[in-house]
Amino acid sequence: MRSASVLVLPLALVACFGSDGDRPTFMGGTQAGGPQPFPDNFRSDTLALMRTYLNNPVGVREASMAEPVQREVGGRQFYVSCLHFTPRETDGSYKAMRERAVIFVNGRADRVVDRTSELCAGAVYAPFPELEKMTR
Repeated sequence: MRSASVLVLPLALVACFGSDGDRPTFMGGTQAGGPQPFPDNFRSDTLALMRTYLNNPVGVREASMAEPVQREVGGRQFYVSCLHFTPRETDGSYKAMRERAVIFVNGRADRVVDRTSELCAGAVYAPFPELEKMTR
């Protein structure tokens, strides 16, 4: 009887914590499988994600963004949009321009990636003034 309860406990925990419902995930099995839809709201989704990604979203300068294109990430095709921007540092100064990639899963911004050399190769950037106008 004790061994049966040991087997049931992990199943109960998975039932409680194992699913985010309709929340897609970057590496999440079947939720991210299949052809990816174009992220229609990529600009507003990117702004929302960058607001949480940056320590201080206020005062970003020289922001530009590339339209999403399909790239292979983790062996699957996802839409990726690349960003160039200069964030304000914690001391109020500005240092080097940064390049980041936003990966979209099921049409929604999922994560920001720092290592962008392959993902952003050949990206064509256009001004992204909305990123410069962010507030807390």
